[in-house]
Amino acid sequence: MKAGVLYSGGKDSSLAAIMLGTYYQVELNTFVFDPDRLIPSVEAAAKALGFPIRKRVFEKGLLNEMVDLVIEKGYPNDAINRVHQTAVESLAGEYNVVGDGTRFNDRVPMLSRAAVQSLGNRTGCSYVRPLLGYVRPEVDRLVDRFLIVEYGETGSIQNGDYEAEIREAFRARGLDCASMFPEHHDQSLVVGRKDN
Repeated sequence: MKAGVLYSGGKDSSLAAIMLGTYYQVELNTFVFDPDRLIPSVEAAAKALGFPIRKRVFEKGLLNEMVDLVIEKGYPNDAINRVHQTAVESLAGEYNVVGDGTRFNDRVPMLSRAAVQSLGNRTGCSYVRPLLGYVRPEVDRLVDRFLIVEYGETGSIQNGDYEAEIREAFRARGLDCASMFPEHHDQSLVVGRKDN
């Protein structure tokens, strides 16, 4: 059975894909706002894992809605959660199993239990999060065992994280991201898989 995995190219979604690959035929899915955005680093990460990848494009106008939501709330969490839920819902229309790399102590993105139950009831899709029971130190230990990873600030690493494009849209409007987004937000990008 196929599983559509939301994929940023980072360590968490990569580890989740490896775990799900034990039981499912994994297809990686990276969502972007701009249809012209190229994702060569994410495609290279997918290739290193040995899974096929598809670039998906969010519905036009969603990015502007999310920038407005960040401005309204004064922080990005609600917008990033909404974008993530939109991506999960989109894949649920195509796959019977949808997965991602959210961990035990993640706050964003994180779908609530009610949202997960609603998704399953409405679509029949199973939304699985293999890292949900893992705290960050254990995820990092497993990542160190299986993956070669580069780290950097949001925007300096070319992964498929939603936040980078939202920040770019802020700057395009002439707005300062510093007041809305956390400082020193590290991102990761998988550049290889270790032979074990």
